[in-house]
Amino acid sequence: MKGRRALVMGGTKGLGRSIADSLAEEGAALVISGRDQGRLDEAAAALKARGAASAAGVVADVARGEDMDRLAEAALAAMGGVDILVLNHGGPPPCTASEMQEADLVAWFQNIVVSPIRITMRLLPAMRERGWGRVIVVGSTGMQHPIPTLALSNTLRASVWGWLKTLSAEVAKDGVTMNVLAPGTILTDRVTQTTTVRAQQQGISFDEALAQAAKEIPAGRLGMPADFGPMGAFLASERGAYITGSMIRVDGGRVRSML
Repeated sequence: MKGRRALVMGGTKGLGRSIADSLAEEGAALVISGRDQGRLDEAAAALKARGAASAAGVVADVARGEDMDRLAEAALAAMGGVDILVLNHGGPPPCTASEMQEADLVAWFQNIVVSPIRITMRLLPAMRERGWGRVIVVGSTGMQHPIPTLALSNTLRASVWGWLKTLSAEVAKDGVTMNVLAPGTILTDRVTQTTTVRAQQQGISFDEALAQAAKEIPAGRLGMPADFGPMGAFLASERGAYITGSMIRVDGGRVRSML
């Protein structure tokens, strides 16, 4: 990955950080985004220590569309271009489909759908002109196998999947791949949140709920962020050049669908 330039949104922790770590180990230059400059600076220093050609952090919030323009400009200024774009952000609060509120749907549509599309359309033309580019969406297995307590996420991430599947076919001939990398139950802040809700609903302890979740996974354990990032680096590499318009699950076999 030496000579490649990557922008990883939400790159200070969790799944975004895992991908950033893997790209750094392969020698890519990196810009990461987040909402706390202190955490960004700490993460950038750690990425340099891992082998990144360069690393910088930019404060940006997907809730503000104009931040996406500023983030794109900052990445271009820092690295001279963006070859790899990782779209990653937090998810909406747990709820069932019957509990969804219109105000939440509209607000999270901005975060999950509009902002990622906005920054992609800002950076995609240059990738097509160069004849090389990678767009990776950190999604969810809920895009394929709806998660009962994450109705907002299921609904909005499905919109992103439809957009990516459509656009990936338009840009494939230009050397640009677009894929969804879908985590299963990987121990992040998000899984802690959803497991807490599950424990409350069932009247059990958090640890009991976590153990239940592990039993549902054929691999017999929860995933760790380090299980996730290497697949992101593979999709971003030359070896991933013929994989596009796909959803790659990193879930320990939890989703049993054959599709």
